[in-house]
Amino acid sequence: MFQKAKVKITVYNITGREVITLVNEEQSAGTYEVDFSGYGYASGVYFYRIEAEGMNGNKFIDAKKMVLVK
Repeated sequence: MFQKAKVKITVYNITGREVITLVNEEQSAGTYEVDFSGYGYASGVYFYRIEAEGMNGNKFIDAKKMVLVK
């Protein structure tokens, strides 16, 4: 049976300030895509953080770097 998890994906600028939350909802296991429109944001380095917490208490947290080029 597939597990559900509370998923949150947040984008931060180079100074660590939160820019936008792209996802903040409960989701079933699977593969998903999320679009981040760079409209209104300066070119540069950003970080995104993925947090997922399952109903059984298991947690997954990861952060990655991305470069926005206009």
